[in-house]
Amino acid sequence: MKTFLYFSILIFLMKCGGSDLPKFKILTGIKANKAVWGDTLNLKINKIPEGAEVTYYLNDLPINKTHILTNEPLGMHSLKALIKTDNQSFEETTTLTLLAPNPPKLFSYELIETYPHDITAYTQGLEFDGELLYESTGLNGKSSLRIVDYKNGTLIENKPLDTNFFGEGLTVLDGKVIQLTWKAMKGFVYSKGTLEMQKSFPYNESKEGWGLSNDGSSLYKSDGTHHIWTLDAQTYEEQANIQVMTHKTSLKNLNELEWVDGKIYANTYQFEKDVVVIIDPKSGAVEGVVDFSGLKELVTQHPQLNVFNGIAYHPGRKTFFVTGKNWDKLFEVKIFPKE
Repeated sequence: MKTFLYFSILIFLMKCGGSDLPKFKILTGIKANKAVWGDTLNLKINKIPEGAEVTYYLNDLPINKTHILTNEPLGMHSLKALIKTDNQSFEETTTLTLLAPNPPKLFSYELIETYPHDITAYTQGLEFDGELLYESTGLNGKSSLRIVDYKNGTLIENKPLDTNFFGEGLTVLDGKVIQLTWKAMKGFVYSKGTLEMQKSFPYNESKEGWGLSNDGSSLYKSDGTHHIWTLDAQTYEEQANIQVMTHKTSLKNLNELEWVDGKIYANTYQFEKDVVVIIDPKSGAVEGVVDFSGLKELVTQHPQLNVFNGIAYHPGRKTFFVTGKNWDKLFEVKIFPKE
């Protein structure tokens, strides 16, 4: 009984004490705290004590109460206010979202040619090296790394993965093939010609492996979130990340990646339509959307047929090659802006 009475009094005192604490809120002057470059933050606290001093921070860097957003990266940012009175200090935080400045341009495709593709391949990664097509496939017990003759679909090399690993995206750089796995937090590095494994590497902050590409000196990795990570091409360590944003929201479920002319092309997983988005790798802004509707209807319809995934650019032909998971066709296409 005494114990019960003690805890009842303690809870009562905690509630009373808590009710006396001021309930601060950071007001930004921006509707729904969603801004674009050029917007000005007009920061204030809703119920500021008389004589209090307020210091504002954006991502832990001090800013003025009127701050113009100019060179901050796109995405979600932490906005903090430190409120000091004569004998107390309080901290309040909120989230500021910086959106892409413009809606993406819309693109469509022209079908150039159709090639055979292994209907059992759950395609995860796709990339050309010269005339050879490198492909990574997924599913536990069915994952593999392949070299394919794209013209006839013949497997030149086929390296199955251990059944513990679910294969994901790949890229080819400096005589090596780098392949991701999904949830094992591990990637693999192979010799390009023989597919002999040379080493593995761990993930760090990015907990899953989805898509992978390169710009000739760095790697770019998606992980199922709205982030794309830059990896060191020698150590495979994460160096930085961008947040992929449209003019309305963040964009997650970015799957297979391809680097083309300074932009990242990304398959989108389980969207309403079969689309690829074009991303500025510096800002994270979605600059274009390519609608690939209609291709799925051209492949054999069967129970294991799955989503559109896999995009490879052929520099010599200046065309894209696309397919899907368990699709029996590989499509060569050209992309053009919609009018």
